[in-house]
Amino acid sequence: MTAEDTVRYPITDDDESIAAALEDASIPTLMMSMVHMSGDASLLDGDLRPAGAYINEYQGYMSEEDKATVRAQALEVIKAYRDGGCKLPPPPDAQTVHRMMNFMLAQEVPADYVPMMLEEMELDGRDQRSTAWGDEVDASVKSAHKVLVIGGGMSGVLASYRLTEAGIPHVVIEKNSSVGGTWFENRYPGARVDVGNHLYSYSFEPAYHWNEYFSQQPELQQYFEGVLEHHGLRSNFVFNTEVTRAVFDEQAACWRVTTRDQEGNTTEHQVSSVISAVGQLNRPSLPDIEGLDSFKGKWCHSADWDESIDLAGKRIIVVGSGASAFQIVPAIAEKAQHLTVFQRSAPWMFENPIYHERVPEGKKWCLKHLPFYARWFRFLLFWPACDGAYDTIFVDPDWPHQERSIGELNDFVYNMFSEYIKGQVGDDEELLAKVMPDYAPMGKRTLQDNGSWLAALKRDNVDLVTRGVTRADEAGVVDEQGQFYAADVIIYATGFQTDKFLWPMEIRGRGGVLLSEQWGNEPAAYLGVTVPDFPNFYCMFGPGTNLAFGGSLIFNGECQMRYIMACLKSQMQRGAETLECRREVFDDYYQRFRELQAQLIWEHSSIKSSFYQNDEGKVTLLWPWKILDMWRWTKAVNADDYRYGPETAG
Repeated sequence: MTAEDTVRYPITDDDESIAAALEDASIPTLMMSMVHMSGDASLLDGDLRPAGAYINEYQGYMSEEDKATVRAQALEVIKAYRDGGCKLPPPPDAQTVHRMMNFMLAQEVPADYVPMMLEEMELDGRDQRSTAWGDEVDASVKSAHKVLVIGGGMSGVLASYRLTEAGIPHVVIEKNSSVGGTWFENRYPGARVDVGNHLYSYSFEPAYHWNEYFSQQPELQQYFEGVLEHHGLRSNFVFNTEVTRAVFDEQAACWRVTTRDQEGNTTEHQVSSVISAVGQLNRPSLPDIEGLDSFKGKWCHSADWDESIDLAGKRIIVVGSGASAFQIVPAIAEKAQHLTVFQRSAPWMFENPIYHERVPEGKKWCLKHLPFYARWFRFLLFWPACDGAYDTIFVDPDWPHQERSIGELNDFVYNMFSEYIKGQVGDDEELLAKVMPDYAPMGKRTLQDNGSWLAALKRDNVDLVTRGVTRADEAGVVDEQGQFYAADVIIYATGFQTDKFLWPMEIRGRGGVLLSEQWGNEPAAYLGVTVPDFPNFYCMFGPGTNLAFGGSLIFNGECQMRYIMACLKSQMQRGAETLECRREVFDDYYQRFRELQAQLIWEHSSIKSSFYQNDEGKVTLLWPWKILDMWRWTKAVNADDYRYGPETAG
């Protein structure tokens, strides 16, 4: 919430209604809002204080008695604020805000993180990531620099917002009929986000309305649609159209991009720059199973859900046990006659009791009406998931228990996760042997669980098979030991072709070099954004920028888009036709990228296969540094990292 919001959403409720709403409040967050409303920071020196912070824990481990005392104090502060016309005193200074951070978390926030968190929270009511330009770039220069954005998912909507803000003409090409990307395409039962919603939203478009802490697909799709409408971006989008080819014309110093609509009509766009916002989870991967098309029942991939499938009373097979299956299986187990789940690798999971919980109405009221409550709540979500677990992913080569963990801190995680799984399974030793992972925790995507996954597997009508499927026929599937499983419905929850960046598009850069050939099986970009030999070409959610733990891809996306806008501005101010990453800069970056990945858990010997790795076991998808590093390195452009093309006068 910004100062503008306090005017837009003034408090007019009576005392009783406010008191009722505070019953649902996050108390540490409420205390921070009290400082803003009263201008009194003395509570930071009192005995009432949070005792700690952890992922998805919003009450700071405070006692019920202490929480009740804070609510009573807050009611008086809110009444005074309301009765005074909802006028805020001068905001706390940066030193006080840092104290507030430390108080809220019951730990010291390192000083080098404070600027990042202040920017993220926008407590001064100013969007510090704004790309709005004044007279730094002449209007005629901006209008001549047209940009084409590939993809209308989370990154594409963000790109359109920032380009519009800067006054740069652009078009966004989206293959689907609307925005949302993965949240448009993944409509399977149980589909929901696994980052807290109040963090999984743009910093410039905070949302107070979320009905669940981890919202399901329809609400997420609605959010991105809302951003489009709220900011008048729809006219920039072309839907039901794919980019098939993009070729850099060296003589004209422009990109020629070919698009094709659903009727097969093609259009060529001539643009100055191209931004790829296609993401990594947009091309479903079907398993290499003999006779896959011979099945006579209904079948689909989880990311291409067939709405016509009736699951009630059916014999259902789910192939896969990753993130999608983890959500699908609990959602359909009760309605199935029988459900068979084929698991290649057991997932690690950690407890999240609010994973399926609704946001109470009182908390929604606090988020909407209490000054800066929403911003501090966002901070409370962000910080525990930021870089706190970074030390647990480094491999200790001298650690004696490499078969289960990679070091002392990681072994603590192993024991914590293991005990949680054991507690869920109970005395079923056969099931426990199947669901206990055989690799170091955090080495693959770690899933959040409120007990629903293992509860579903324990049902009488559910079987978990730890053998692979080798063949399908008209009536079902056969596993690698030759056992047949009859089915009415087969669901392939088998992930995406994450190693094929920008596939199947043909992208050609300087000298006609084909991007897919230059990348081979190791796609890479400088800071995940720019690529040598491809001038005026930028990636969002590009190679090496995915997250395996903590943070939010929207935060990363905002960092990347600010960097792209800085590149565009630098180029325009120089009057240069092109901007291209220097080969030596990229090579140095990628060497450091590879050296660091080799020290981390994702390439550890216990990880036999994961979608993070290529065929050689090298990790190409994940960001290996801290989130703080992403923020620092993308905050501004070092002109020495780039080669600028012929510069025109002015």
